[in-house]
Amino acid sequence: MKIPMLDLSEQYSILKDEVLSKLDEVMSSSQFILGSHVKQVENDIAEMSKTKNGIGVGNGSDAIHIALQAAGVCEGDEVITTSFTFFATAGAIARANAKPVFVDIDPVTFNIDPSKIEAAITEKTKAIIPVHLYGQMADMDPIMEIAKKHNLHVIEDAAQAIGSEYKGMQVGEMSSAATYSFFPTKNLGAYGDGGMIVSNDDDLSEQARIIRVHGSKPKYHHHILGYNSRLDEMQAAIVSVKIPHLSSWSENRRKHAAYYTEKINNAVAENIVTPVEVENRYHVFHQYTLRVEKRDELQAYLKEQGIATMIYYPVPLHTQPVFKELGYKEGDLPETEKAAIEALSLPMFPELKKEQQDYVIEKIVDFYS
Repeated sequence: MKIPMLDLSEQYSILKDEVLSKLDEVMSSSQFILGSHVKQVENDIAEMSKTKNGIGVGNGSDAIHIALQAAGVCEGDEVITTSFTFFATAGAIARANAKPVFVDIDPVTFNIDPSKIEAAITEKTKAIIPVHLYGQMADMDPIMEIAKKHNLHVIEDAAQAIGSEYKGMQVGEMSSAATYSFFPTKNLGAYGDGGMIVSNDDDLSEQARIIRVHGSKPKYHHHILGYNSRLDEMQAAIVSVKIPHLSSWSENRRKHAAYYTEKINNAVAENIVTPVEVENRYHVFHQYTLRVEKRDELQAYLKEQGIATMIYYPVPLHTQPVFKELGYKEGDLPETEKAAIEALSLPMFPELKKEQQDYVIEKIVDFYS
């Protein structure tokens, strides 16, 4: 049996007629840049996030960068974030000419540890970026309390967590802004790049809208330095087809995660730590990520059996060569570094079949036996 990490083909076969119809609407309208489909998706995602504003941008990386600039982050500022995340999080901070400041993670959720944040704050700190990794939101209450105490912006990196909840609150509802990615592999993915900022801060949102069109308002009048980063009309049309399905897809992911957890815990609990959904959170399982013994050996064995897995993330950002000048060294963030050698993600997508999961579980058990 061959089992991919993600298979978008079945999803497309179900949505194909509607997707092609929407694309025809775009081409027939000849509105290719910031047209009606972008506006509709901005409104729909903002409403889902319980925010007043949605700003469609070119990709999830730009969403973070533009949100930071719109919040006033600039050269000489510091932004506190996690080292256990995709490069885009810290890359956006550096592109804003600010300094990433890395703190360690909660070993249970893999998310930023709020108890480590306050010690990292200096007079240069301007913002905090919690990353809602693998589909579960970070512990937002203490993060927001710290931000309020020190007058800091909070920009949520929710590229992996659209539709997740924290104590009944949505991504973006509590913070200065939150950012999404519509990269094809995401829970709500386009068929190319795309991203969005959501925010209840009208001033920040207006700045973001200006920044995404070269910093111009009105057109051809430039008071700030911006970028060409707009959500494409065709990608917005595709996302609009998928939005009504997101809730059911999230529930399918949660069912698959529960099945993995039950079967793995019953069979090989001594070798594996399964994901934990913290009380009062709604985990959307963008990834189903284990902590495992002999991680690299297990991954190689599963590959031999036709099972795709992924390691998110093998090299923490604080040890990446591009950030060498920041002065971090191995041992500075022990929980992050431990996760980097133990984390392994199994196949996870809404259309995953029970027999596929059974095969994955069987081969994991075989390895440890």
